[in-house]
Amino acid sequence: MHHACQFITYIGAEFVGSFILIFSATAAPIMNQKYPNSETLLGNTACSGLAVTIVVLSIGHISIAHLNPSVTIAFEAFRHFPWSQVPFYIAAQVSASISCKFALKGVFHSFMSGGVTVPSVSNGQAFALEFIVMFILMFTITAVATDTRVVGEMAGVAIGAAVLLNILVAGPTTSGSMNPIRTLGPGVTTGNYNGFWIYLVAPPLGALAGAAAYTAVKLPDNKPPNQVRTSPNTAPT
Repeated sequence: MHHACQFITYIGAEFVGSFILIFSATAAPIMNQKYPNSETLLGNTACSGLAVTIVVLSIGHISIAHLNPSVTIAFEAFRHFPWSQVPFYIAAQVSASISCKFALKGVFHSFMSGGVTVPSVSNGQAFALEFIVMFILMFTITAVATDTRVVGEMAGVAIGAAVLLNILVAGPTTSGSMNPIRTLGPGVTTGNYNGFWIYLVAPPLGALAGAAAYTAVKLPDNKPPNQVRTSPNTAPT
């Protein structure tokens, strides 16, 4: 009974965290459409980065704060998360996205198109960009979430910074989604499915590649955490 209640708490925290992220990431461009130029690219980017930072610092110790099906899938693939919990986490993330979008639609009905993520470049370019930015994000997440030598308190800051960086890079072309549920909610509420498959496929693949890359370069656990490494061609002093 205790474990069941604890698990429900995890799912609840994941739902709330995902809701906050999608609300913040989508409300900014909606407001920019309603009040032209009130939110610049940097403003939209900051909303997403700050939301991730706040949520990870708030509930990271409860649900690990995946906030993204791509992260959940990658964690499971590399045995950092049990398969039995994957469907529940993804269900919480998806339901949070759809709930958030209908809440926003109730407030900003005529401006919901401002929150969609659609590519402004070719499908191939959009796919590559979404893959790469998710690779960068998952590489960072894997580092701060699975390596005990990384300072845990900085996890939220590092992940939020990665989100901010990625949206600055990809925002003008793909909206820098990096997250299927970021695209799902707006798509469902507006009926705009332009390039929808890109945002469902590229981020999970990028996440798997990012997790694999960090796993490949990660030092053995028996390595002293503060050991200074030198170049192979440089003699230690």
